[in-house]
Amino acid sequence: MASSMRSLFSDHGRYVEAFRLFLANSTEHQCMQNFIEEKLPGIIARIGDTKSGINILSIGGGAGEIDLQIISKVRAQYPESHINNEVVEPNPEQITKYKERVATASNLKNVKFAWHQETSSEYQSRIMEKKELQKWNFIHMIQMLYYVKDIPATLKFFHSLLDTKGKILIILVSGISGWDKLWKKYGSRLPQNDLCLYVSSSDITQTLETLGIKYECFELLSTMDISDCFVEGNENGELLLDFLTETCHFSKTAPPDLKAEIIEDLQRPGFSVKERGKILFQNHLSFIVVEA
Repeated sequence: MASSMRSLFSDHGRYVEAFRLFLANSTEHQCMQNFIEEKLPGIIARIGDTKSGINILSIGGGAGEIDLQIISKVRAQYPESHINNEVVEPNPEQITKYKERVATASNLKNVKFAWHQETSSEYQSRIMEKKELQKWNFIHMIQMLYYVKDIPATLKFFHSLLDTKGKILIILVSGISGWDKLWKKYGSRLPQNDLCLYVSSSDITQTLETLGIKYECFELLSTMDISDCFVEGNENGELLLDFLTETCHFSKTAPPDLKAEIIEDLQRPGFSVKERGKILFQNHLSFIVVEA
């Protein structure tokens, strides 16, 4: 690995820029919204039986866009219930955006919010120091298990916080996605960092089985338009390559052979599909529902 290659996470501004472009070029949020509309009502149908209040814990809630859609479905299911929604999110900018979103929302009657600026590991340590653990009816962990060092311990801990009939929703990249193939083939040749692990749904389901925890897994297809990656010097293409490889200025700093291999593979079946003249990276997602 060339010494000039460094992790994308070392440049926060460029990471944010690349992430925004990823969201703009992918069907990720649309995919999540489809799941929330079509599958979530059935999943949460019994989490609040005989309870006057519903406790929801959001781990890595980000700016709250998906969180508020989840809350909307819970409110529709339990219109008379008070909802306590607590958010664990380490990024203060995201918490500010989340609070702004809540302030301008009109459908949050009977919903109480609390935010904790900390990582899931910090939250876990803080809660374990308490003698009484609060129980939760619904916990969701959306695209955040990549940032956890000890995944088995994390899953075991949050599973222990579930109330009777409570459920955890985990969303992350699928084991059949292009991400999984990219990480497995090239992960060792790309910059290593302490912030992000290469994990997909197949790793999580294997861990849940080892722990003896019951779950159900739904696979939803999602794509990301990466056509610009194959136009030499295209600024958006270079940003998307940074995001795909988690490498800052990948095009400029990667060894030529590594760059050529990745550019070639990204166009192959299994990594991407070609549709209407576009190259669409397979950004497939898994939705894992864990039972108490």
